[in-house]
Amino acid sequence: MEIKELLKKGYLSKIPVDKELIKKELDEAKYDLERAKAAIEENDFKWAIIKAYYAMFHSARALLFSLGLKERRHFAVAVVLEKLNKDGKLESKYVNDFRAAMACREDADYRYVYSVETASYIVELAEEFLSRMKKLIRSKNIRNWLGFR
Repeated sequence: MEIKELLKKGYLSKIPVDKELIKKELDEAKYDLERAKAAIEENDFKWAIIKAYYAMFHSARALLFSLGLKERRHFAVAVVLEKLNKDGKLESKYVNDFRAAMACREDADYRYVYSVETASYIVELAEEFLSRMKKLIRSKNIRNWLGFR
């Protein structure tokens, strides 16, 4: 699916860029990442995976907010990340990591499939992903990206 189609179907909407909203999402991402790390220490691997995914989701959501977009479905976030990759603004690793974390979260949440190895891996990905999203949000280059207009 293309971004224009997501906008037309209402899976994405255009919003004014709000720095407070971006900060709130980044704060949520950091909180979720810390809770994911704590869950690993507590041997709660299912929760670690879920929280690590949400750390990635909220950091990607902050990126969307910085672009003047708001998602209504999680898959719409992945579509925007893919477009950013296609346009040379984001490395494919981060698109793949987001999709992998989403799949692992669904496995943990709906199919009760999780492990210490998966949890540790997804938490590591989430930490890298959050760092990359923060860097991308601060980038002047991204503010001029018009891939969805």
